[in-house]
Amino acid sequence: MDQQRARITKDGIRIYEDADFAGMRLAGRIAAEILDDVAPLVQVGVTTAALDDFITAEIKRHGVTSATIGYKGYKHASCISVNHVVCHGIPGSKVLVDGDILNIDVTVIVDGWFGDTSRMYVAGALPRKAERLIEVTHESLMRGIAAVKPGNTFGDIGFAIQSYVEANRMSVVRDFCGHGLGRVFHAPPNVLHYGRAGSGPVLEEGMFFTIEPMVNLGRPETKVLADDWTAVTRDKSLSAQFEHSVGVTATGCEIFTASPAGKFHPTWR
Repeated sequence: MDQQRARITKDGIRIYEDADFAGMRLAGRIAAEILDDVAPLVQVGVTTAALDDFITAEIKRHGVTSATIGYKGYKHASCISVNHVVCHGIPGSKVLVDGDILNIDVTVIVDGWFGDTSRMYVAGALPRKAERLIEVTHESLMRGIAAVKPGNTFGDIGFAIQSYVEANRMSVVRDFCGHGLGRVFHAPPNVLHYGRAGSGPVLEEGMFFTIEPMVNLGRPETKVLADDWTAVTRDKSLSAQFEHSVGVTATGCEIFTASPAGKFHPTWR
């Protein structure tokens, strides 16, 4: 990569250097390892608070920092979103029952770099409709990632996700999106999970961002509960989400948050 090129694009997107990829790899790997390690604990009868306690302890064991504890007053090391909760579910006394699906979202800071990732889990037996939702959501993420390469646009990412999801008679949440990251938690651009092919800023080598589609079995509308965090589907339909942090390379992209144990998808069990 040309080290002399502008570090900020006209759209306000930072261009990172080759050496910066190493920092993101480490932060992403540790975040992914924590999500690997929590997987066996996701069982019927476990509370979401117990899962968060484990994640908090793992962050301490790794000697890294939680990006969410203290962020805008948030008090937990993870967001845990169960069933019709779209995102930002607060860990608490909720006891998992057979057939619950849940997204666990973790962000850590490692030597100043942010690793942000989430994936789906299931307690007990996975209902068929939930299984199909998870499959479509995972595939939509991977199709979005496949659209990441220099010269493509952020609209290409959104189009790849939206067109696949809607072809499967599900809906993409519009109220939340992916985001730039690196040495900050949230930065430009907003990475929409819907859109027109060829629209939006052009992807350039050295951009770092998350892709994190939220997919509903029903309609796309959401609402935020009185706690000012928890977002749920308005029609109470099931929702699923997968998230990776990626960096644009010369020929495509690198996934920073790939699961070291191959547990990114619930079918690993």
